[in-house]
Parts: sequence; structure tokens; C-alpha cells
Amino acid sequence: MKRAEYSLYLVTDRGLSRGRATADIVRQAVAGGVTCVQLREKDMSARAFIAEARLLLSFLRPRGIPLIINDRLDVALAAGADGVHLGQLDMEIGDARRLAAPGFLIGISAESLEDAVRASKQGADYIGISPVFATATKKDTAQPLGLEGVRQIRAAVDLPLVGIGGITVDNAAGVIAAGADGIAVVSAIVGADCPRSAASALKKAISQA
Repeated sequence: MKRAEYSLYLVTDRGLSRGRATADIVRQAVAGGVTCVQLREKDMSARAFIAEARLLLSFLRPRGIPLIINDRLDVALAAGADGVHLGQLDMEIGDARRLAAPGFLIGISAESLEDAVRASKQGADYIGISPVFATATKKDTAQPLGLEGVRQIRAAVDLPLVGIGGITVDNAAGVIAAGADGIAVVSAIVGADCPRSAASALKKAISQA
């Protein structure tokens, strides 16, 4: 796996997929320019989660696109995924690092400047700045950090930064201009009429930033 490219980072959500298979949405999104995929499944059994991850890997790995597993390090390791994304209440970065092989990607959600600085010191590979804007996708998020929050975190840490939360084709360029290396989206692609077209439009906005 080459060095991860986080510019357009898709986070899956079956609840927003309008009945479409996750694998189908991912295929369309990759055709539109998605560079990294996070599989998020809050209510799926471990066996089904692993099977879904392996299905996505069979498509993503030949294309050099990393598959990150949300929260579940056990699922990530069992499936052979490229990394795990941890929240502030999940496993410590150091504990995850001890269990994973060299080169395994560990991302962390940061809801504040302090979270981001701590994640950098603890050895995260990238930081998800969450949320940048208000979002209805997740109900348990902190207050939006806004573009100024992105700027403050950019000034404090050297790691790749991925903004998430309320990001659309209309505000994506501003997030990149504020210092993020990429944007992560859920509903903007998963819930779109055409995930490929939605991803392509976001990719264009990023390129123009």
C-alpha cells in the first residue's frame, strides 16, 4: 500500500444509502475520485462486518485505495484492512499500535485543538477534525470547530488533517484553504442520487481550492 491519500475520504453509512449496497456506492464513489474509504458499521455483527470489509478490500486494494475500519481494531486486523479510525473514547493509539503490524494506519477524531495535539504526540497517522460544521449525520458530536478551528489545528500539528462534519461541494474548498489536507464526507456521497457525480464534484472543488 502506497502512502495514504486523504484528499477525498468517504465514510460509509447504510442508514443513508437509500437501500443501495455499500459496495455499489463505494465503487461509484471511487470512479468519481474518492481516495480513501472508511467502513462504518455500528450495528453489524463482527462476522458480517469482517465479510463486508473483505468484500470492499477485494475492490479497493488493487486500486491502491486504503480501507479504514471505524472504531473496531479487531475487525480491521481480522479482515486485513489498512487501518482503523478511533474516537476519543475508543482504544488508546499506543495500545492499537502495539497490536497492529508496521505500516498499519491509525486515525483519530479530534474535537478540539487539545485532542489534535495529543493525537500527534501519541503517534496518530492522521487526524479527523470533527465536526468542522454542524451535521445531522452524527448526534453525539461536539460544537463545530469552524474554519478557524481548522486553522488553529493546522498551525499546531504537522500530521495530515481531514475535515469532517457538514462538508458539501459548496464549502469543501474553504476547508482545504483553511489547512486541511482532505475532506471526509458521508451524506454528500452516500445519500446522493449519483454517488459518482457527487464525488466528482467534490473532487473538483478540492482541486480548485
